[in-house]
Amino acid sequence: MNPGTSRHVSSLSKGDVLFEGESGSLRQLTVDGLPILDGLSIKRLVLEPGSIREPHWHANATELTYCVSGDLLVGMLGNADSFSCFTIGSGQMFTAPSGALHHIENVGDTTAELIVAFRHERPEDFSFRSSLAVMSDAVLGNTYGLDASAFSALNRDGEVPYILRREGEPSIPSDAGLPDPLKFDVEAESPPISSPAGTARVARSQVWPALEDISMYSLRITGEGMREPHWHPSTAEMGYVHEGRGRMTVLDPDGKTDTYELNHGDVYFIPRAYPHHIENIGEGSIHFLVFFDQSTPGDIGYRSSASAYSKEVMAATMGVPLGELPELPFTPEDPLIVERRNPVDP
Repeated sequence: MNPGTSRHVSSLSKGDVLFEGESGSLRQLTVDGLPILDGLSIKRLVLEPGSIREPHWHANATELTYCVSGDLLVGMLGNADSFSCFTIGSGQMFTAPSGALHHIENVGDTTAELIVAFRHERPEDFSFRSSLAVMSDAVLGNTYGLDASAFSALNRDGEVPYILRREGEPSIPSDAGLPDPLKFDVEAESPPISSPAGTARVARSQVWPALEDISMYSLRITGEGMREPHWHPSTAEMGYVHEGRGRMTVLDPDGKTDTYELNHGDVYFIPRAYPHHIENIGEGSIHFLVFFDQSTPGDIGYRSSASAYSKEVMAATMGVPLGELPELPFTPEDPLIVERRNPVDP
């Protein structure tokens, strides 16, 4: 089953185009394009050198951004005049609380790509340029202590620019490379899950206290591995395929299974407590950016579930005589990624 034939998956390349031009591009996938989305949505931002994702804020959603490539400067103004300015690069992340004014600037020499998740299925954005344009020259003059005539050249075309071009060289504060509470180097973290089958690095509140209602796993599954069947009791899951080719199966409440392929650029969504698993069916490893609608996601895996019950209960559950029950391994802790002992199903 390919993207477009399952209600659980779509391609970000088919999302709404908010901006596309020489300066970069911005696409989004919300509940309007993937109706099953609930509490989460996603954008892909590309910035060419010298381009700026204009200063803006989100009225109803926390933002969690992963840098795929590039060298960027992030400036953010939050509550109580708290200001942060920091650089991020490949494998690093930042979060923007709902309502925080922020911009993203490509200060490098190469194209930058970012995957941006939101804690709402239809995030609301406000453009700083547009918010200035709706105020009269007199109001702006009073605000900044200047004559109204100082704002006569202000662009008031009413359009949201999304991506702007910078004149001259970037202005990078000398301390922009220092740690910041809103920045996190997820790919530099030691993965709590690591084996020949794959790795999982986590950006969640235990290791990144700035996260309040969203989190992410950087999940890699090798050709020797499989993400075991599992479900998240109180957490929805939205995944983006960064690299590789996989196959996912989801069990819906009506008892039917939904199986589909996942390729680069695809986005999938799993509602809370729906059982699902992921197989690697490509040539190399598959890399997912997996976002959750909680700061500390939890899950229940099939493997550890079998260890919670007696052999008699498991035999009855599987519908087999006790003497024919498979020798299920005792697993007190969920392994997350298991080694693939058997060939991939056709």
